[in-house]
Amino acid sequence: MVPRPHLNTIAVTIPTARLPIPCTASRCCSPYIHQAAAESQLISAIDASNGLLHARETHARLLRLGFRDSSFLLAKLLRRLAEHGIPMDPYPRLVFSQVRHPNSFLWTSLIRGYSLRGQLQQALLHFASMRRHESCGVAKSLGSGTQLHAQTIFIGGFNSDLYVQNTLIGMYVECGELALAHKVFDKMSVRDVISWTSLIVAYSRSGNMGLAGELFEQAPEKDTVAWTAMVSGFAQNARPRDSLTFFRRMKEEGVETDDVTLVGVISACAQLGAVMEAKKISDDLHRRGSHRGLVVGSALVDMFGKCGLIDEARRVFDAMEEKNVYTYSAMIVGLAAHGQAKDALKLFEEMVTKSSVKPNRVTFVGVLTACSHAGLVEEGHYYFETMWDRHAIVPSADHYACMVDLLGRAGLLEEAHALVNSMPGEPHGGVWGALLGACRIHGNAEIAEVAAESLFKLEPHAIGNYIVLSNVYAQAGMWEKVLKVRGLMRERGLRKNPGCSLMETKDGALHEFFAGDVSHPRTNEIKAALEELLGKLKVAGYVPNLSSVYYDVSDGEKERLLKGHSEKLALAFGILTTGVGQTIRIVKNLRVCDDCHSVMCFASSVAERKIVIRDNLRFHHFQDGVCSCGGFW
Repeated sequence: MVPRPHLNTIAVTIPTARLPIPCTASRCCSPYIHQAAAESQLISAIDASNGLLHARETHARLLRLGFRDSSFLLAKLLRRLAEHGIPMDPYPRLVFSQVRHPNSFLWTSLIRGYSLRGQLQQALLHFASMRRHESCGVAKSLGSGTQLHAQTIFIGGFNSDLYVQNTLIGMYVECGELALAHKVFDKMSVRDVISWTSLIVAYSRSGNMGLAGELFEQAPEKDTVAWTAMVSGFAQNARPRDSLTFFRRMKEEGVETDDVTLVGVISACAQLGAVMEAKKISDDLHRRGSHRGLVVGSALVDMFGKCGLIDEARRVFDAMEEKNVYTYSAMIVGLAAHGQAKDALKLFEEMVTKSSVKPNRVTFVGVLTACSHAGLVEEGHYYFETMWDRHAIVPSADHYACMVDLLGRAGLLEEAHALVNSMPGEPHGGVWGALLGACRIHGNAEIAEVAAESLFKLEPHAIGNYIVLSNVYAQAGMWEKVLKVRGLMRERGLRKNPGCSLMETKDGALHEFFAGDVSHPRTNEIKAALEELLGKLKVAGYVPNLSSVYYDVSDGEKERLLKGHSEKLALAFGILTTGVGQTIRIVKNLRVCDDCHSVMCFASSVAERKIVIRDNLRFHHFQDGVCSCGGFW
């Protein structure tokens, strides 16, 4: 981008003004009246100027009268110079450069002058500079840009200059007008890799991965930027498997990856809990020496934490040469999710006492989550109160949600409800959801109804709220109310999300299991292995927890339904594909039910496997019959 020119870069002499100057000494006249009169005279002088000499004289008078920074008057002067056919360099550009804070009208006059003389690259470079300097908003930038677009068509520069066309695409993209950018693209007779990539990146960032994908597949040439846009775009739009697919295609076609690409695929691995792929990426970054960088290192800490490799996350964290609040927050949140509350709180104290890094709102979400997952009520109260007292951070609704979750899990439902009612602002869905979840744990139908009523108003289509309330009623044997909630779900067209579990094998393949699923190619083996395992667990003392089934059916039917839970199917497949002493890793989209939690505890001992499950709340590490959650989940 071309910077605004400085006065000492262009040697132009401005003549001394020879026009009379209105009197400003009389105290009987308002200075505003004199100013308005002077401005009116200058406008008339600019309109009457018939050449460069007159324009320069008017400019000199304008300066002497104190209108040096008048974007309005100088914009009129630039337009008049352009009408006289005066070259924009050096004089008109000097006029522009003298204004300390030019507005969009003055920028537009300069750009228009270049456009009218056919100097399209200069016009576009100054337009790019305007976007960089301007602070008056997208709407005015867009208005200037469309004027410039019209000028390029008017003088015939649009169809002949690929640079101009690509810059126009970039202008519309930056202004958020993707449809207009696409129109420019469609009218181009010749396109290069920049043309294609600009739109691919734009659609990817906007979340329209459908159009981004169509353009990507049509593009005759794809550079690293285009590939990275697809990998990152899918990851950012909750399509991690597509992100991994594109990343693998990228490597197969020999396209060079960079740190930006790897940060995108790191996010995909974190969402999926894809351990094998995560380790490959980590090895790649180690070979490059990028793993200690601030951005990549922080992303790795987050990824390993979400993939269940919290020890590996800590190793990356400790090896980083520089850490910021995001690095610390990722590590604290990771430790909290893995049930290592004491380590999370210890790291937080080290952060605030031994480093120059200041905690932010996310850091405290991690700290309060650590307290919640370990039942540390007293510590939670302390950190919640010191957010403002020690760190000047006003607790947000997210922090209140953490406190409600902490109190609710600890069985302090009345206190949790009172905290919700005492909030200075309106509670959001996360706050009421935490209270409703606590009611499910402790079977409090009365408060559950209050929380659900608010949730149905805030999130009328969030099916999970209806299911939790229905389950609370089922636990209490209130089957009429269960039917009422399920009827409400049908009225609103809501369907329950099926339980789904992912398990990754040694070769990095992801196997997906749904509740009651029979579609896996090894279904018969899986069912046989599960029956055998459950038989051994019953001998060891396991008793099916029939209260985990929220249907009014026979006990035999409840036990049959329990066997079909997706994490049990994934566990059986894991036992088939791993050896004694190895780790089985499962990622589930819903909360692990009480019965499956019991099964995993027994199985870790009987089958001699370490089992790691990530549900939608936290991690559970099962080993030798014990879970890391300590009963808080």
